[in-house]
Amino acid sequence: MIKVKIHVGDAYDIPEYKTSGSAGMDLYANNEEAILIRPGDRKFIPTGITIQIPEGYEAQIRPRSGLVLRHGVTVLNTPGTIDSDYRGTIGVILYNAGSERFFINRGDRIAQIVVKPVDRVEFVEVMTLDELDDSVRGAGGLGSTGK
Repeated sequence: MIKVKIHVGDAYDIPEYKTSGSAGMDLYANNEEAILIRPGDRKFIPTGITIQIPEGYEAQIRPRSGLVLRHGVTVLNTPGTIDSDYRGTIGVILYNAGSERFFINRGDRIAQIVVKPVDRVEFVEVMTLDELDDSVRGAGGLGSTGK
């Protein structure tokens, strides 16, 4: 269970799974006036909700494939991460990679939220590269795993 606070007069809808096979839940825009996103521009879009993510989890904000395919509008820092200790209002940074102006209206589905477990790791410093295990790829950079 994830607690959600709807800010009075702000939130359009609480995220929910639309089908039994859905991995993500839609987030809705909650802006008073239409927000114009010109080609090559980015805008912060409010959702009007604050959530409490359980410790050991994160919420990932991901693009909606329909917005990307039809309009070139995507989540810029995908996936955006909401940490379990964040209690601010959720907003989504949308980027217009398309060639046309795009308007975001209140109630538009703007992104998906996916809640995932987080593994905690600890980094241990080594003094030489010889202390790292060999791998097939080695130090090969971008594109080094094939054509």
